[in-house]
Amino acid sequence: MRTAGANLSAARVLRDPRLILLAGTLIALIAVGTRHSFGLFLNPITQALPSIDREDFGFAIALQNLMWGLAQPVAGMIADRCGSARVIVAGGALYAAGLVFASASSTALGLTLGLGVMVGIGLSATTYAVVLGAVGRRFAPERRTTALGIASLGGSIGIFLSVPVTLALIDTLDWAIALICLALVALTICLMAPMLSGRTDAEGPEQSLGAALSEALEHRGFVLLLLGFFVCGFQLAFIGTHLPAYLLDRQLVVWLGGAALATIGITNIVGTLACGAIGDRFSKKNALAALYLVRAAVVVVFVMTPPSTASTLFFAAMIGFTWLGTVPLTTAIVAQVFGPRYLATLVGIVFLMHQLGSFLGAWLGGLAFELTGSYDLIWWSVVVLGVVAALLHWPIDERPIPATVRGAAEVLGRG
Repeated sequence: MRTAGANLSAARVLRDPRLILLAGTLIALIAVGTRHSFGLFLNPITQALPSIDREDFGFAIALQNLMWGLAQPVAGMIADRCGSARVIVAGGALYAAGLVFASASSTALGLTLGLGVMVGIGLSATTYAVVLGAVGRRFAPERRTTALGIASLGGSIGIFLSVPVTLALIDTLDWAIALICLALVALTICLMAPMLSGRTDAEGPEQSLGAALSEALEHRGFVLLLLGFFVCGFQLAFIGTHLPAYLLDRQLVVWLGGAALATIGITNIVGTLACGAIGDRFSKKNALAALYLVRAAVVVVFVMTPPSTASTLFFAAMIGFTWLGTVPLTTAIVAQVFGPRYLATLVGIVFLMHQLGSFLGAWLGGLAFELTGSYDLIWWSVVVLGVVAALLHWPIDERPIPATVRGAAEVLGRG
């Protein structure tokens, strides 16, 4: 009896929303934070390996984003059906293996397989769709956006911490050893996965996965969210991958690239928390529209201002405030409109579009530089797309789909 009681008590502890939130935050810290530092490897790798140029590196990161996106809906579906723990363990192990593989590679193909394919699939199982799906289902609607903001905050803190740590590793141990060290860090994800074990209880009427997908894809607001998050991915991947090299091209000091990424990380902490709190009090779609307009304005100021340390750090601080603020707001809209039952699956689809944009942002940044010797074309594309994304969010209908409508649709579908 005591053993049974102890097991029951342990199970209750593991299902405590606060513990799930803590575990999700730490996993996001490691997974998102680590991949944010990959741009720091561009110069060391291309300088050490003559067979790899900026386009090759940019393509590897672009493919990573693409694989992250393509695999994310699948990871979300498995997590919705079977629980998150096994998905996260597999993803953490593959993430670490990809970093080790990349560290031993001397060709563009090896770098692409390790840093692109393996790490990309690993990210799909250890980041937003799976983690935020588990967290989002455990909190009531009035607290959900704040909880999602806190979980996303893990990525923000990771971004801030990963940059100085990775710079120190590269400077003292060489880029290949630095990748192995990051692989060891990624393995700790597997140790925290059990805290997200088990399926959460579904809310609302019974609904099949197919019906949920049809309902979402036929909803205009969901389609607009997909397009908006495509823009988000394009912007962040380009900046995160190519900003350090861009600053060197502008004859700025070497350390400024790392400082800019670190600044993005620390201001992102404030921005993500603020967006989570704003989303629980005001219109989430309007907050998203405002974020995209701010990004566009900040980029205009940055590219029109003479290069300097001050202008770079100001740009990083402002862009960082909007960096991951889109994540809790977008995820919360999905949960608010469609309910939390298939949240990981639907968020996975949204992030697929994000990563398609990331693929193009990272790759086209490198391609544009190799063809023109400049990043100017992509910077102005970031501005135009930011305005377009803001306009896309204004008409989104945030109202929840009534349970009676969802239940009736399911019955008709069976008939």
